[in-house]
Amino acid sequence: MRGTARDSLPGRALPNLATVASMKDVRGEIREFLTTRRAKLTPEQAGLPRYGGRRRVTGLRRDEVAQLAGISIEYYTRLERGNIRGASDEVLDGIARALQLNEVERAHLTDLVRLASASPAARYQPARQQVRPSVQRLLDSMTHTAAFLRNGRLDILAANSLGRALYSPVFGSPVSGNPRRPANIARFIFLDERSAQFYRDWDGIARQAVGSLHAEAGRAPHDRALAGLVGELSVRSQQFRELWAGHDVVYYHPQAGDLDLDYDALEIPADPGQTIIAYSAKPGSAARDALDILASWAATQHQDGQPEMTHPADTHAPS
Repeated sequence: MRGTARDSLPGRALPNLATVASMKDVRGEIREFLTTRRAKLTPEQAGLPRYGGRRRVTGLRRDEVAQLAGISIEYYTRLERGNIRGASDEVLDGIARALQLNEVERAHLTDLVRLASASPAARYQPARQQVRPSVQRLLDSMTHTAAFLRNGRLDILAANSLGRALYSPVFGSPVSGNPRRPANIARFIFLDERSAQFYRDWDGIARQAVGSLHAEAGRAPHDRALAGLVGELSVRSQQFRELWAGHDVVYYHPQAGDLDLDYDALEIPADPGQTIIAYSAKPGSAARDALDILASWAATQHQDGQPEMTHPADTHAPS
């Protein structure tokens, strides 16, 4: 399955997302992010000459990052210490180029700057997420596409019929959801051993999931449900802990077999944090035939009285 999803943020220590509330906490997150990115990049990778003598750091020095970004060493030092409020897009672009940040890392840095620049009133628990009827109608209109709506915590908030069928192992997993909370993709990936069969590229999907949660942590650091989810996964999954501290996707479906699908992520500007994930296949392809089989299976399940696998959006911390 090929698509537009983002890679994960590289390793760093697990932050206490529920307590990143003050400017001191925000500055600490910024400092940790920039120093770890700088330490990971060598002069050779940055295109800088390495002169004789032993270097005290394995990665780039602050003055080298400042040179590459086109700013003064004093200014970059101030930024790396967390005093990044009001930094311009040009400065952020320069730092992103200097540190060779990928798309997710650049977005994460932008979120941190936005948080640092926000008024105290804006740094508050995110509002409850609702699925607008028009969004559900849009999903249902995509009859030849498996589609669902997820939030930044990777909760599945809504889906069309084919989307519920494609993700039936996730909806039906005893660990990914329950009647009081929506099915969660991250829980399925890290806590259900069947996910390794469902995702043939499990390693890539796992990194992508952690990256999405990292990005959401930067966007909504006071989300208690997100803090609870990260804490739960950290306690119960060593693989999650390692990836958190540190796209071409293929699936195997128990009813339809191997599925190589194209997918797209469609963000909804009117509903920040909500994204439609749509899976499709070229007409006449084997994958399209498999989707048709899956659609027939889904229709049979519905006719046999199987319950619809939908869950209300939950704003409380996971239990």
